[in-house]
Amino acid sequence: QVTLLESGGGLVQAGESLRLSCVVSGRILRINVMGWYRQAPGKQRELVATITNGGSTNYADSEKGRFTISRDNAKATVYLQMNSLKPEDTAVYYCNADVRVVGVPREYNYWGQGTQVTVSS
Repeated sequence: QVTLLESGGGLVQAGESLRLSCVVSGRILRINVMGWYRQAPGKQRELVATITNGGSTNYADSEKGRFTISRDNAKATVYLQMNSLKPEDTAVYYCNADVRVVGVPREYNYWGQGTQVTVSS
């Protein structure tokens, strides 16, 4: 059993910052790609950023320069630093990870429950 637990969401004003965290727990052998996605009301879930086990990052164009993804492999944790937040960043933010579990010969993709980020104008 693998669980992803997000934290750090909340209500902020436009221009402020938030830092999201996601801890992966379970009988983990290896975590490959970790990432953040978001889903605004009435919209499809979309990519925010991903980071590989080696630290290579990928961002959606709208977040480049404002958001920074990072990870601490020793803590099985991925972070998303969000600066200069805009009202259009309002969404539920989901953590995602490709995890190989002890005793299982392949990795599987897992999702967290999500954390709400609301940016007021």
